[in-house]
Amino acid sequence: MLIKRASDIRSSEITDKALYLNRREFIGATAAAGAGVIAGSSAVLGAQGGTPAPKGRALANVKKSPLSVTDERVNSWNDITTYNNFYEYGTDKDSPSKLANRLKTEPWSVVVDGECEKKGTFALDDILKGETLEERVYRLRCVEAWSMVIPWIGIPLANFIKRVEPTSKAQYVAFATLNDAGQMPGLRSPVLKWPYLEGLRMDEAMHPLAILAVGLYGEVLPKQNGAPIRLVVPWKYGYKSIKSIVRISFTDKQPRTAWNDQAPQEYGFYSNVNPMVDHPRWSQATERRLGEFLKRRTLMFNGYAEQVQGLYAGMDLKKNF
Repeated sequence: MLIKRASDIRSSEITDKALYLNRREFIGATAAAGAGVIAGSSAVLGAQGGTPAPKGRALANVKKSPLSVTDERVNSWNDITTYNNFYEYGTDKDSPSKLANRLKTEPWSVVVDGECEKKGTFALDDILKGETLEERVYRLRCVEAWSMVIPWIGIPLANFIKRVEPTSKAQYVAFATLNDAGQMPGLRSPVLKWPYLEGLRMDEAMHPLAILAVGLYGEVLPKQNGAPIRLVVPWKYGYKSIKSIVRISFTDKQPRTAWNDQAPQEYGFYSNVNPMVDHPRWSQATERRLGEFLKRRTLMFNGYAEQVQGLYAGMDLKKNF
């Protein structure tokens, strides 16, 4: 099924970050535009009481990617850094912005193992060595029926995979998040089986839209957003985009994933955005963009159907959800 994206907002209309830094002005402007406010609805205005990330180090030599494939209005720095799913720092949307400051991101390394020729431990600088950082404006769609648009900065995941030379046995790529209760108080809760795990089929991982993100809005990735390196897979639900990665493994078997482990009847391995498949406890047909009042129709593959539908040719996308 092919559904074209609707791009009725020109890239020239994307609001600069500086215009968003004062949240009171942003809320006032939203009200003045007639969007309206529902009292107590954090999904309309973003997190209430969160702590925006401080200004980080600017990333040099970042180029605009031709694969951004959306010119929708980006969300504010405040929205992006105060309304987060990062259960290692709590289940409330504003908890990561308050607690993630204890995460130590330097030095950082990622272990690469499994079915590949160049196993080893890679420092973050080694992963980025020789790469040109790209800015890509991607949607992030969360299963709780909210979404945002984020100017991510990163490198194609495929580039790094090629460097470590997977063997012919490698059919999947598995990822693991840092598992350190001293830095991550949420690990003391049994809400998930820790560490957080995710995985992609090899052809999904090699798709040019999938990136390893190290920044957003021109700056290093804030801690509450998964610093210092995270996955971004824009046609899937946000929980597939694993944060604070410390291990990448190549395997011939479908790997375990955190939410599929926790509730397989609710979260499938693929986790592609499919508005025709309802979550058992809510509809997926519509979503609310953070900062907006009215809901919008959810697009197949989060609006990236034209680019990725070929990966799933012949598959039953209601069964393989």
